[in-house]
Amino acid sequence: MKEKDLISSQSDQTVQDIIKPYIRYWYLFLLGLIITMAGAFVYLRYATPIYSVKAKVIIKDESNSSGFLEFSAIPEIGNYMSRYGNSKIDDEIAIFTSKRLITNVVKKLDLNTVYRAVGNVKTSELYGTLPFTVQFLEPESENKGGAFPVLNIEIQDQATYKISGDNLANSGIYNFGDRVHFDFADLIVLPNMEDEALFSKYTGETITVVHNDEESVALYYQGELKLLNEIPNSHVIEFSFESATPQKAMDFLDQLIVEYNEDAVDDRNQITRQTLNFIDDRLQIISKELDSVELDKEQFKSKNRLTNIQTEAAIILESASEFDKRQLNIATQLELTNSMIDYIENEDENELLPTNIGLEGDDVVGAVNDYNQLLLQRNRLLKSSTTKNPVIINLNNQIQQIRTSILQSLKNTRNGFQISLRDLNYGESSLNSKIEQVPAKERIYRDIERQQSIKEQLFLFLLQQREESLISLAAIASKAKVVDDAYSSRQPVAPKKLFIYFIAFVLGLLLTFLGIYFKGLFNNKISNREDLERLLRNISIQGEIPKLSKGTPDFITHNDRSIMAESFRILRTNLQYFMRNKGVGSDAHKTIFVTSSITNEGKTFVAYNLATTLALTGKRVILVGADIRNPQLHRYLANGDRSLKGLTEFIADPTVNIDDLVAKSDNHNDLDIILSGAIPPNPAELLLSNRTELFFSELKSRYDHVIVDTAPSMVVTDTLLISSIADVTLYVVRADYTEKKLVGFVNEANKDNKLHNIAVVLNGVSENNFGYGNKYGYVYGQEKKSFFKRLFK
Repeated sequence: MKEKDLISSQSDQTVQDIIKPYIRYWYLFLLGLIITMAGAFVYLRYATPIYSVKAKVIIKDESNSSGFLEFSAIPEIGNYMSRYGNSKIDDEIAIFTSKRLITNVVKKLDLNTVYRAVGNVKTSELYGTLPFTVQFLEPESENKGGAFPVLNIEIQDQATYKISGDNLANSGIYNFGDRVHFDFADLIVLPNMEDEALFSKYTGETITVVHNDEESVALYYQGELKLLNEIPNSHVIEFSFESATPQKAMDFLDQLIVEYNEDAVDDRNQITRQTLNFIDDRLQIISKELDSVELDKEQFKSKNRLTNIQTEAAIILESASEFDKRQLNIATQLELTNSMIDYIENEDENELLPTNIGLEGDDVVGAVNDYNQLLLQRNRLLKSSTTKNPVIINLNNQIQQIRTSILQSLKNTRNGFQISLRDLNYGESSLNSKIEQVPAKERIYRDIERQQSIKEQLFLFLLQQREESLISLAAIASKAKVVDDAYSSRQPVAPKKLFIYFIAFVLGLLLTFLGIYFKGLFNNKISNREDLERLLRNISIQGEIPKLSKGTPDFITHNDRSIMAESFRILRTNLQYFMRNKGVGSDAHKTIFVTSSITNEGKTFVAYNLATTLALTGKRVILVGADIRNPQLHRYLANGDRSLKGLTEFIADPTVNIDDLVAKSDNHNDLDIILSGAIPPNPAELLLSNRTELFFSELKSRYDHVIVDTAPSMVVTDTLLISSIADVTLYVVRADYTEKKLVGFVNEANKDNKLHNIAVVLNGVSENNFGYGNKYGYVYGQEKKSFFKRLFK
């Protein structure tokens, strides 16, 4: 396999080749990790921990006691209730998260006033036991949206405090307990003298007090509160709230459950209170009627001197007792039915209907209970909704249907009672015909006594129902049973340390990677051999010269085993093979031009050390300074005298011969040097002289190798004018200096044959980029430096 093919096969990218540009900057990755991890540590050190507070309740299923099952008698209502049951928990969640209920909690716990202790780095909220409390006495109607300023209060001693704030007009020192007037409100600061240790702890410390309006605070808690019905088809609701003050969040959830139960109890008490009002009204009416009947009885007996029922009527009255009982029962039910019908027809449709007043008939009683439950449910939803809500509209329709159904049922029942009473009256008339001989006065007395019994029984019945309603009012249980009181997580849920450190770790690597990537992406300089190989077309790279560190000599010495010396030996060997492959001929009498694209690419440095390396093989070598515009070769002479005669004097003055120009190198006896000479006013025209070819022809006859330091080929035309003299043109490219676009000139010069037999050498390669990534070491046989030596080099 040819050398070029071998190099081409080795240039195929592997995983190591891809990550190699990043591994060489490992110290930057380490620095990036140190910075980001330190930032994460500082963030976690001063970040406010957030805790998760949870609670759990179960909503009691009151469908059996509330009469929901009894709606099966009315198909339309039964279908609606089956649909309603699926969304019942969602309705309860809506009530829990209503602004009305949360605002009550904010008021009860005074959550709209926040106290914070000002520290050197961060501010921490104080909750629970406070060194002092601030009472805001003026209404907040003019301060909606959090218009209250932040108050800075500093305890001076046990009697005074200092108050200040941005744009606070009355800043100053005041006594505890005094009423202080401000534009936004009047306030009183009360010290907590019960806990003297706490009061002393914060003496001299600044505590900020922030007072917000209740509505905005309620909206904040409403947004942060999360409720979940985690078990399908269950009545269990789990509360979740995240806060930096866990005790405050626990108090909020516990009080929210209390407010919910009180609200639910108040709703259910409305039915009982309405029933009590109805019974009290009826008791007043029955009491008056009973008094009137008893007074009539007393007057009748007194007027007619009656003490007891006549003996002759005993048997007939005993026969009529059954009629009396039935008449009494039917008359009582008819009276209750008429009262109920009158109540429904005259009272507002939004009022609850009385229950448990003694009406017979399960259908009517169940329908009344169901009507009350639907009415209560609608009123509860209206607290957090509007009348245009489809659920509210549907409920109104169902309520109207039930009310109409109840009224119709009561009227039907009344008709039945009237018919039964009429039949009994007919029977009584038949019985009365049998006691025609009983005095009329006795019959009147019996009617009076019967009316008295009806009123007494109805009065006693209403009293009994009233006592049962009072007992029911006192015995109503809470609707939400607490499964778990509010509790806080032991460990903060935010910030998550492992996650923050992981993000910092990834960010440290990513930022460094992106920095290196974009640096390489926008880098327009040639960095290594691979960059150069991708840009060159049909031009081989003969060698790489490492970048010299500060204080390192820029020339090769005798028995030099440095990296630079070895790289020039490789360059020398590669050039010998290159010239042989190009058919230049024998190794002797070769002219090598050393040029570059622009200045400062190191062509003089390469030319001198290449000449020295060739001289070390025993060859006779001369180094010629042909850069007559900006000569630099004189710096490799001991005296550094640039005034010595050189090439320009030989071309311009026919009397000058080569022996007058040759100077000996200080590094090697077989290396001669001819400087460029004085800088001429017409360098291009001077090089076109016939004496230029004569000069190089004579040098070839005397020396084995003629190394020529020429001018930059892209900047001036000097090198192109004499390029035909060269057997090989060694083109110098400097790593991290030569722009990639300049390599296009090399390809163009090679394509147009402007320069003869171009070969490229890469100069100034850093250690990380030297060779093929410096994978196989720098110098064979040289002791390899340890990691720490290379790190601190």
